[in-house]
This record gives sequence, C-alpha cells and structure tokens, in this order.
Amino acid sequence: MKALTKLIFASLFLFSIFSSAQSFDSALDYLEFIGKEQETVTKNTWKYTKAVAHSKRDKSISKKRKVLIKTVERAIAKIEKANGFDGEDYKKNVLNHMRLNESLLKKEYADIVDMKAVAEQSYDLMEAYILAQELADEKMTESQIEYEKNFYAFAEKHKINIIENENDLGKKMAISNKVFDHTNTLYLIFFKVYINEVYLWEAIEKNDVSGIQQNTNALNQAAKDGLEILKTVKPYKTDKSLILAYKAVFNFFSDESDNQIPVIADYLILNEDFETIKSTLDKTPEKKRTKAQIDAYNKKTKEINKAAANYNKVNASLNKNRQKVFLKMETTKSKLLSRHVPKD
Repeated sequence: MKALTKLIFASLFLFSIFSSAQSFDSALDYLEFIGKEQETVTKNTWKYTKAVAHSKRDKSISKKRKVLIKTVERAIAKIEKANGFDGEDYKKNVLNHMRLNESLLKKEYADIVDMKAVAEQSYDLMEAYILAQELADEKMTESQIEYEKNFYAFAEKHKINIIENENDLGKKMAISNKVFDHTNTLYLIFFKVYINEVYLWEAIEKNDVSGIQQNTNALNQAAKDGLEILKTVKPYKTDKSLILAYKAVFNFFSDESDNQIPVIADYLILNEDFETIKSTLDKTPEKKRTKAQIDAYNKKTKEINKAAANYNKVNASLNKNRQKVFLKMETTKSKLLSRHVPKD
C-alpha cells in the first residue's frame, strides 16, 4: 500500500502553468501534483469565503476575489496542459470542480458584492442578498464534497492510503455554513425590526409628525414580534449569546418607541406651533401687536425651550444606548464566529 498524507487536498485551486505537458509515472505522483501547494491556497480560499460572509470592507472582498480568479485561471490552464493518469476521467472531475468555482467567483460572488451595496435599503433586498450568499456557499460546498469524493475514489482505485486530516476544506465549509445559517437567521429577524427604526428616523429628520407616529407604532410592534420570534430560535449548539444580544436590541427598540420617541414627537409638534405663532407675530407690525399675541409667544417660547432641553436629553440618551447595544451585538457575533467557525 502506498501512503499519502492528505493535508488539505480538498481544494479549488492549483498553481503555476507548465510550459509543456507534464506526465506522471504513478497515481501517487499525480495526486501529489494536484495537492502540491494546496494548504496555502486553501487558506486563501477559506479567508475569502469568510470575508464574503462577514467582512464590511467591500474593496477588500473584491480584491481577494480577483486574486482568486487569477489563481483559478492559472490552475485550470496548468491541469489542462498536464497529462492525466490512467485516462482523463479524474482530470475531468478536477477541472469540472475548478470551473464551477471559477464561475461562482466571476459571476455569483460578484453579484453578491453588488447586492450588498443596496441590501440595507429594505428587508426584501436584505433577504435576497443573504439568500444569494447562502446559495452560492451551498454550491461551493457541494462541489467541494464531490471533489473529495472523487479524490478518495481515485486513491482507492490505485491503492493509495489517505491519512485523514480534520482540516479538510469541505468539512470546514460544511460546519461553517451551519454557523452562518444561525447568524443569518438571527440577522434577518433583527433587520426586519431594525428597518422600522431607519424609517422612523427618516420621518424625524423630515419633521413628518404623521410619519413619526406611524413608524413608531410599526417599530413597537416589530420589536414585540421580534422578541417572540427569538423565543423560537434554537441556539447554535448551546450558545445563546447572539440570541441574547438581539434580545437586548429589541428591548432597546421597544423602550425607544414606548417612552423616548413621544418626547421627540412632542417637541416637533410644539415647534410647529411655535413657528406658526412666531410667523404671525413677525408679520404683524409692532404697533399693532396685541398683548394676547405677545403673551402667547412668550408662553410658547418657555414651552419650546423646555421641550428642546428634553429633546436633546432624550436624543443623547438614545444615541448612547443604541451604540451600546449595537456594539454588544456586533461583538457577540464576532466572538460566536470565532468560537465556532473552524480555524485556518
């Protein structure tokens, strides 16, 4: 029995192009050719996969994707030029795997990056973005599993003993996809609530009192619904940390809509009244202004000053608490991924 240690043969990419066709004296030589520098390439592939799922630096993702595409193109050219061993079947399987991943990198992952730029605009766009990401990851994982299946079949046919290694890319991707499924499920629940706060603050910036009331009610209901939905979400293994972090965010939204936004709305309504009184007073010649007009203006001035102070206090508190729960949410997510996503 010939022996070959499988460091990380489960991979997408090969390397530099041979100037002439390469031949192999044994199946072992051919597998060593396929896997010669796979560990380094697999690490880069894995970093890209994680970057697509988690990174907020779109330029960095795009750069890594372009580098990988070039690597795949060189790999395909290299394998095509080299002779297969014991026929062309295994060579064709390897090339099919690499071409699929080349297609994913050039088209589907490029589309995902583009989708990410607009995903924050609505729940439907965010849902479509996450679904596209999951489908692309699933295709890549399925291709990887098929690649490994063919690898073992080729080795068995030629009586090559493969020493297992827990770092196989296919296994890491399968485990990671389960972690990503958990975080994506929770993020969509969060985003369905969060988008209501986005709309609410857009209404506040426009001084749209009617829109503020409407979106406050929507946020309040969405937060309550979100808290109920969180009760049905199973933790990843026994890790409840991210569920609890989102629960804290929803409680913040609930308090915001119940107790804080009414203060802001009251100020905006009062400010509208004040501007009306002030405008009327300004249009009235000073000699024709009545005591009632002046008294009403002075009274409203005191009220608006008090309301403005409350508005500023509430707004500052909201910003501070929002930042706190959002930072906790992001930190918790990062730590969960660090705990459960396989290392390089």
